[in-house]
Amino acid sequence: MPEVVKDFDLTETAVRLWVAQARGAASEPTAQGSDLELNEWAELAALQRENRRLREDAEILKRATASSTCQRNT
Repeated sequence: MPEVVKDFDLTETAVRLWVAQARGAASEPTAQGSDLELNEWAELAALQRENRRLREDAEILKRATASSTCQRNT
């Protein structure tokens, strides 16, 4: 399972829940207390990836701004 998580940039929780659904355990309550459809889990995973990417982009911009500010002062 770690390979799937890494290859598709997913969370382990999402993959674990998908596996449980595939095994017929979808009727049991999930860790979050909801019973999301497969397409909703896929959308959630995509949003999590996008959120992570945007946070990384924001961090890069913060570093670039700090770097350019230091260069102007010297």
